[in-house]
Amino acid sequence: MNFDIKILIVAFFISVILGIIIIPILKKLKVGQIERDDGPQSHLKKQGTPTMGGIIIILGMLITMIGIYIFLLVSNQQELANRFIPLTILIVGFGVIGFIDDFKKLVLKNTKGLKPMYKMIGLLIISVAYVIYLQKGLNLGTQMFIPFLKTYLTVPIYVYLPFVILVILGTTNAVNLTDGIDGLSSSVCVIITTTLVIIATMFGVTEVSILGSVIIGCVLGFLMFNLHPAKVFMGDTGSLLLGGVISGLALYLKMPLILIIIALIPVIETLSVIVQVAYYKKTGKRVFKMAPLHHHFELSGWNENKVVIVFSLVTLITCIIGILSVVNF
Repeated sequence: MNFDIKILIVAFFISVILGIIIIPILKKLKVGQIERDDGPQSHLKKQGTPTMGGIIIILGMLITMIGIYIFLLVSNQQELANRFIPLTILIVGFGVIGFIDDFKKLVLKNTKGLKPMYKMIGLLIISVAYVIYLQKGLNLGTQMFIPFLKTYLTVPIYVYLPFVILVILGTTNAVNLTDGIDGLSSSVCVIITTTLVIIATMFGVTEVSILGSVIIGCVLGFLMFNLHPAKVFMGDTGSLLLGGVISGLALYLKMPLILIIIALIPVIETLSVIVQVAYYKKTGKRVFKMAPLHHHFELSGWNENKVVIVFSLVTLITCIIGILSVVNF
């Protein structure tokens, strides 16, 4: 059995076991979801459902990665083992910032959570550190793969740095906005991450294929509890982490532009919010019944399962297009 498949299965079972242990603890701590009164009425019954479930994904990833790291050291593959560390720091760092926000809101009952400015500063610091590592530690250069043209474009460093940092922050925010229906964000992100793992395997980037497989296993394990009706929500802990996963892996592969294709759903979710806010400020009217876009479809009569299935199918199609955009026949 392929090594990536083995670690995916291991990560899946570790995540499921963690879910069985952690969800009752979250219930006991009364770390419950807070629903908006102006949102879909069907969501009001979710009030009090345990959130901060992203802890399951983080711990599952860390436990699995520690095991892989030890295995690689024993196998005399220290260089490969060391290349996991910066990627892991980026992902866990984003998850920790999300955890602090969730902890303040749900445990300390501070409804504002982590101040937006502090959250952005934290995400920015981690993003900058990661990009510096890609440049100074790995010497990846400023090349970016152009989908469909199947070539690399070298951009000036003063253009590359702000662009890729914007990609990280934008992707993280987009995934966060997509997290609003049982199983939606986790389903979409699993498909996107799987696509990046397939591309990494095609290009022989072992560290990305291994780490991506671990994430897929952990999120699938979490999804067992997150499908409708959800027993737990990921909160900012999970959504910021998954945003870090997708953007971090794409940048490592020198393919930030492919996110426009494979992460089309999070992109559209973000655009729906921008359009809604801008149009409302200008006219006092709304383009959508509610933003982000998944809520518009809910208020149009779609049930949650239909939204998740349709959005996941769209993601699957765009991811197939994304793979075709990099393959040389």
